[in-house]
Amino acid sequence: MHNINNTQKEMKKLILMIVLAFGCLTASYAQQQQADVFVPIGKYMQMGDSEKLSAWFANNLELDILGSVSACSKVQATQIMKDFFVNHTPKAFSIVHKSGKAPLTYAIGNLNAGGEKFRVTLFVMTQDKGNQIQQLRIERE
Repeated sequence: MHNINNTQKEMKKLILMIVLAFGCLTASYAQQQQADVFVPIGKYMQMGDSEKLSAWFANNLELDILGSVSACSKVQATQIMKDFFVNHTPKAFSIVHKSGKAPLTYAIGNLNAGGEKFRVTLFVMTQDKGNQIQQLRIERE
């Protein structure tokens, strides 16, 4: 009888440790996912793929493209980015700085496109439906 109680106590301890470890892993994974949100966004910026980039757009967002500021819908933003990429074919894009905490993070990147260099600033909001670009700014360096 004494061995059964000890075995049950050990099992409860083991289960508690597993649950706690899983919780820590889940929190770590969520933080890693938040940090990695700029990887696919950066990939689509470098590819000049406005359609795939637009999957990250909020339904309404602010674009500031070379000083022309617009509060626009996801569809309008996709077209504006498509026009930008047609006129400035991307060659390279790299994130040089990331900061912030969920629910709002931002990144600054360098875009080499159409023989020019641009500074790109991205503000991403984390919501229940995922990460979404709230603001995208492109300015000449």
